[in-house]
Amino acid sequence: MRFSNSFLDEIRDRVNISDVIGKRVTWDRKKSNASKGDFWACCPFHGEKSPSFHCEDRKGRYHCFGCGVSGDHFRFLTDLDGMAFPEAVQQIADMAGVAMPQPDVQAERRERERASLQDVMEMATLFFQDQLQTAAGARARAYLRDRGLSGRTIETFRLGYAPESRNALKEHLAAKGITKEQMEACGLVVHENVPVSYDRFRDRIMFPILSSREKVIAFGGRAMAADALAKYLNSNETELFHKGSVLYNFARARRATQSAGTVIAVEGYMDVIALYQAGVENVVAPLGTALTENQLELLWKMASQPVLCFDGDGAGIRAANRAADLALPYIKPGRSVSFALLPDGKDPDDLVRHEGRAPFDRVLSEAKPLAAMIWSRETSSTAFDTPEKRAELENRLRQIVSVIGDESVRRFYQQDMRDRLNAFFQPQFQRGGNNMPNRNFGRGAQPNGRNGQRGQGAASPGGGGRISDRLSQSGLVKGYLTAPALRESVLALTIVNHPQLLLEEYDEIAAIDYENRDLQRLWSQVLTYAAENAAELSRTGLMKRLEAHGFDAMVKAMNQQVRNARLWTATEQAAPEDARECYIQALSLHKRTKALRWQMVDLEREIAEAIEAGDSERVTLLMRALSEVQLEIGRMENQEAIIDGFGVMSGRVKGPAYGHG
Repeated sequence: MRFSNSFLDEIRDRVNISDVIGKRVTWDRKKSNASKGDFWACCPFHGEKSPSFHCEDRKGRYHCFGCGVSGDHFRFLTDLDGMAFPEAVQQIADMAGVAMPQPDVQAERRERERASLQDVMEMATLFFQDQLQTAAGARARAYLRDRGLSGRTIETFRLGYAPESRNALKEHLAAKGITKEQMEACGLVVHENVPVSYDRFRDRIMFPILSSREKVIAFGGRAMAADALAKYLNSNETELFHKGSVLYNFARARRATQSAGTVIAVEGYMDVIALYQAGVENVVAPLGTALTENQLELLWKMASQPVLCFDGDGAGIRAANRAADLALPYIKPGRSVSFALLPDGKDPDDLVRHEGRAPFDRVLSEAKPLAAMIWSRETSSTAFDTPEKRAELENRLRQIVSVIGDESVRRFYQQDMRDRLNAFFQPQFQRGGNNMPNRNFGRGAQPNGRNGQRGQGAASPGGGGRISDRLSQSGLVKGYLTAPALRESVLALTIVNHPQLLLEEYDEIAAIDYENRDLQRLWSQVLTYAAENAAELSRTGLMKRLEAHGFDAMVKAMNQQVRNARLWTATEQAAPEDARECYIQALSLHKRTKALRWQMVDLEREIAEAIEAGDSERVTLLMRALSEVQLEIGRMENQEAIIDGFGVMSGRVKGPAYGHG
């Protein structure tokens, strides 16, 4: 029996491949990450003692790095159990709770028609490719050459040229026996409301658009004439092509994503092709329109956090904001997006053609998470110099976040926005008198500075100095630290020097939230390295990656920092068991400090509410609790407390006597 591709895709999507394979193997607990659908086991196809068989739910694929076997749900059952393909389909359909399709004469006829239409599209592609090499295609070849494309790149993407003729393609296909109805069904000719049909694409550079199975299903055409009504023209909707459900370069990018770890969405065909030629192969583009929900789902099938890259001009910023609103309702644990914004007036094609790949890589390294993108949009263009405007901002953020469908993610976004608001409008506490604080943001507070300007001459909590300075010193505003706090350096350096801990505690390590921005970027590279090299982690390999991304100086600085503090258990020379103990203690201290800071934010909010309610007794109690939390944070940040907390100076463990310098 023949099964339609749509039916096979449906049951594959409904059943995790790990559920199929998990009945035949035992997953390795240390290497597997069930929350991310990433599993390792000893290969069932050949005998081995260490797990090299890898299975990913997101991709619906398995691969053994030992014997090289790979495949999907059906291939696993046919190869391992010797099932016939229809029997394998039946088993997966049963697991999915989907009834097997009944023989459908009309459906089979449509499948045959689709196949024949794909043959017609292939003929058209070859015609356009041939025309590019003729005298008529000279201008098009010159244009592509001026855009910096090599002959190899042109061949890879099968670029072509539609001649300036109303009937060139139509006559070519007719000579090969293609009927008028087939040409119309493929969208190759315009036939509506005209007496005689004519070629849809004329005097245009042609970009074939491929399906996920790498069959040509549509075209994009770039006009050569400056006065053309449309600079870019896509195929119309057909049986083969639904524009909002297709991404340009999807099939190639999906393969490249396996090694790159993410996928990048840019705005245009030429951006994709220029980046590919520069070595960035994990890149796709929507087809000349704003990103759609279906296209976003395709991106998430390739990567848990795709990077959406937009031009730095006004139109690019607006497109990025639309994409943020589109993604927000659908994010969930392990599924989000980030935003890379190019310099104003630049697009990826311009950037890599004139300056090479390095500037584009820097843009990607500075990509903003979704929460930061929303915050930036809502706060970048307005002065919040009145209580009404600050209240309006708070209400608007609350409404934006409320559309998130996943309850746990929505709760953390609400907390994140509260944290940003508290940092943005930090309350002023005036000591003296009855020791009563000013009212908090949203309840009548003054912003950090005079005349509504943040951080300009505002008094600090408890006395002298500006609030912005005190916040920077305390680390309450993320990223303002010039160097990592000692506890963060210990935590990160322990993992860098002993990466085998990643295999044992990956979920917990991956969830660490650092305050220092440079450390956040370094940590991203650490986790990417771990994901790409799970079978063979080494300090040497990790250091090579960090050096390649410019973090070697930071690692050296952190190493000197922990040596000066005599925390030898975080260094490379520490024994694995000591390093593990150091990591556990460092993480406990890190979590405790973070929890205290959240507690301080909550207490400040409760104080403001109590003031508004006129409950002076409750204000006094809350102020006393706030003071205790602030003292505890001070003790936690004290270097001697950190060292004692790790047990190094208490005499419990002994290590090399590292000096200062």
